[in-house]
Amino acid sequence: MEIKRRYCLKKKELKRIREELNNIFGIEVIPKNANGELAITDNYEMILLNNEPIAFKLNDKIYPTLKTLLTHELNKGKVVVDMGAVRFLAKGADVMAPGIVDADENIKKGDVVFVVDETHGRPLCVGEALMDGKEMKESNKGRAIKTIHYIGDDIWKF
Repeated sequence: MEIKRRYCLKKKELKRIREELNNIFGIEVIPKNANGELAITDNYEMILLNNEPIAFKLNDKIYPTLKTLLTHELNKGKVVVDMGAVRFLAKGADVMAPGIVDADENIKKGDVVFVVDETHGRPLCVGEALMDGKEMKESNKGRAIKTIHYIGDDIWKF
């Protein structure tokens, strides 16, 4: 991934991003007095704090990075998958409903969600819900989450 442009975010822009991430996960991901940067790449707009990617923007929607999820204890928007799904998710596959063990029932179709494994509870991927949370838990066929960012991809390596 090649950075085309990089510049400091204005306080107003960073506040909007902070509020959007807070709405997604219900906790403060970006500290109030933080200084951020925006790095424009081929595919994404990366939001950086101290040269670490904390979120990225794709199609006017903000997604947290897995590194951000590793440093915060989140339950809102969380989906748990069985260990059989891990190897597929590590290669960027979408999350299929049969592999889902548990999901936040407040998830609505189109929400930003993240997926963890059932054994360790470590984040595996970030994506967009294709079903409601309750439907994810009850369904035994179909795609439940479109994977946007996963372990080992360009954003992870950034």
